Amino acid sequence: MDMQLKRGLLDICVLAAIKQEDSYGYQIIKDIKPYVEVSESTLYPILRRLENAEQLTVRSVEHAGRLRKYYHITSFGLERIAAFQEEWKEILSIYQFVTREESENV
Repeated sequence: MDMQLKRGLLDICVLAAIKQEDSYGYQIIKDIKPYVEVSESTLYPILRRLENAEQLTVRSVEHAGRLRKYYHITSFGLERIAAFQEEWKEILSIYQFVTREESENV
């Protein structure tokens, strides 16, 4: 898969993982795992990038004697998900065009 495309999809997956409720790194990885494999070394740069883009915010909470960072989606993050959903319609249309001969020959 094209790396730029995958990067964008991972960003959307992270935003979707925190759309319903705030979450922390390890939980985000667990939530995404059934759909796509993401390592900590991949996740944390994504989280920093999304924070810099103001698509999420971060707060620290003490948990079991350690600080845990919780991530919260912002209105910009919600807008990014909505834009992706619109773009996905076009991507599906392109996919249908590319695979049309295969389905006609079945």
